[in-house]
Amino acid sequence: MARQIDNPVLRGFNPDPSFLRVGQDYYIATSTFEWWPGVAIHHSKDLVNWRLLTHALTRQSQLDMTGNPNSGGIWAPCLSYADGIFYLIYTDVKSRRGAFKDTHNYLVTASSIEGPWSDPVYLNSSGFDPSLYHGHDDRKWLLNMVWDHRQGRNRFGGIVLQEYSVAERRLVGRPETIFLGTNRGFTEGPHLYYHDGFYHLMVAEGGTKYDHCVTMARARDITGPYEVDPLGSMLTSADDRSLPLQKSGHGSLIETHTGEWYLAHLCARPVVDHYCILGRETALQRCSWSADGWLRLAQGENKPLVEVAPPALPAVPFDPVPDTVFFATKVLGQHWSTLRSPPDPSWMTFDERDGFLRLYGRESLSSMHRQSLVARRQQAFDFEAEIGVDFAPENFQQMAGLVLFYDTDDYVYLRITSDEKAGKILGIVRSVAGAYEELPESDVVLTARSLCRLKAEVTGPTLKFSYALGDSEWTRIGPQLDIRNLSDDFAEPVRFTGNFIGMCVQDLAGTRAHADFEYFSYRELNHSSE
Repeated sequence: MARQIDNPVLRGFNPDPSFLRVGQDYYIATSTFEWWPGVAIHHSKDLVNWRLLTHALTRQSQLDMTGNPNSGGIWAPCLSYADGIFYLIYTDVKSRRGAFKDTHNYLVTASSIEGPWSDPVYLNSSGFDPSLYHGHDDRKWLLNMVWDHRQGRNRFGGIVLQEYSVAERRLVGRPETIFLGTNRGFTEGPHLYYHDGFYHLMVAEGGTKYDHCVTMARARDITGPYEVDPLGSMLTSADDRSLPLQKSGHGSLIETHTGEWYLAHLCARPVVDHYCILGRETALQRCSWSADGWLRLAQGENKPLVEVAPPALPAVPFDPVPDTVFFATKVLGQHWSTLRSPPDPSWMTFDERDGFLRLYGRESLSSMHRQSLVARRQQAFDFEAEIGVDFAPENFQQMAGLVLFYDTDDYVYLRITSDEKAGKILGIVRSVAGAYEELPESDVVLTARSLCRLKAEVTGPTLKFSYALGDSEWTRIGPQLDIRNLSDDFAEPVRFTGNFIGMCVQDLAGTRAHADFEYFSYRELNHSSE
């Protein structure tokens, strides 16, 4: 079979791609929202094979998300390069419900893509989705959408442009509105490109759901006026719900070092009905410029393809990520995330028990401040996850186990705790749209002190839990569960992440009970076509 790009290239919760080429290396930065560390940066040499290379925001001096709301934090980063320096623009969203959004935009820089990245320069808070355009005249310009909270107004108040001074490390001059968008509405995600005498403005429109799209406009002058592409959206799946890649929009463009053009864009794949448990992902499309100078998909229509012809580059594959992590290695790796703040020895350590990761219990799964939770993305429709945990709870306020976690409103948790009458028990709790529920019929009394193995098997929208004590055989626990609530599409207002699977500990009395984890396994299955 001929080599091809298989979409999505970044599977499971990797939205809002910012595409960059530096020499013969290709990078995509994606949003991380309330998950730490901030801004995932992926790397490829051939656009076919990708790896998670690093994260840009790894210090609380760069990003403090303590208390940030669900689906707040890092929105739509923009990665760029000029004069030997990498630039990264990002938004830290502090509030997002109701009329107002508190969206603070920052800039960090680095001489190497792998950092260290600088402490941030504050830019503005007028809206979100900022990007930096490096002009051919050596001037630099910040673009972002403006949020208009006033009643009776278009909340997406247009795209503004303002000059950035490298010498002064601040914005200078007055912001100028250069584009108000089309009748599709929800105009956001601006990126600016200069090609054949035109400034080409790429924006996302239609909202980041099923009406999402990429719209192009162009102007001879950077401040406009901008003429909208006469053929409408250059990329969308809004008109065809049969397409495997839905929600297609929010694009970012590069030219390869072989002179070929590719668009990275956001997409999502429904697991069942319209529910996207994997969250929003990133795909690539091949592009070309029309005879009259407009950007077009290479196939001649505006619908995204799953299989895309690659550029004329040699294949450079990367080693696969191991299925199982044994914590005797004392390393978590790039694919692990924590909520809102970095791991700290006060609650996560490899040094207290040889061969184990120890987590000290902190606040509940409802907390937006101090959770002891370590997790990784779900990246396949069907998978098995397994942990080995040693935990000796003394009361009902102490819990530890295996969790499938969308956000503080929606999760499913196979947890060990203690009951006044039964003693140490294993059972299932869950939250659906913020409503907490225990499944007491699933409770199992654990009489022996031994390593408890916990397993989750997910097939599309369904979940089954199992457990085993020591080296014993697996035993099913609880009913088969519907997990459509662990998706972007289950609740309002719209939310933006995807399902995670991980380990966590709570001690609601503040006595720092701990659990020890020996290993974590995540293995993708082939039950359904992907």
